[in-house]
Amino acid sequence: MSPEYAMEGLFSVRSDVYSFGILVLEIMTGRRNSSFHRMKNAVNIVGYAWQLWNEDKAVELIDPTIRSASMISQALRCVHIALLCVQDRASDRPDIDAVIRLMGSGSGPLPMPKQPMFVAVGSADVTETMIANKYESFSTYDVTITMVQGR
Repeated sequence: MSPEYAMEGLFSVRSDVYSFGILVLEIMTGRRNSSFHRMKNAVNIVGYAWQLWNEDKAVELIDPTIRSASMISQALRCVHIALLCVQDRASDRPDIDAVIRLMGSGSGPLPMPKQPMFVAVGSADVTETMIANKYESFSTYDVTITMVQGR
């Protein structure tokens, strides 16, 4: 879910670009976005990708089943494009036509992505506490009841 939709309920074609970026990161890592909540310093796939990207360890993002010497540069380019797609401000994200061009070109310089919004900064203590307490989920209760009401 794009930040502008989560925070303000705004939806646009750039929201789709955000979702595409998440999908690309899931494909490249071989992991679902929801599988990152137990990792140190990473609340989600975006935080995990951003952290490794900034530490120049982006190769570690790539799923070992697709990590081969001949494909690594293409995989890293896909991660780079995905990080452009998940930038905080919708106006900073490329439009889908630009994404298709960037994916298809295979070479050429890419702009540097800006830090995404949902990156855990200083959340290691929270994550370590959760692991120490052996919480299995973020929910406080075993049962949640949702009542749907019209506007």
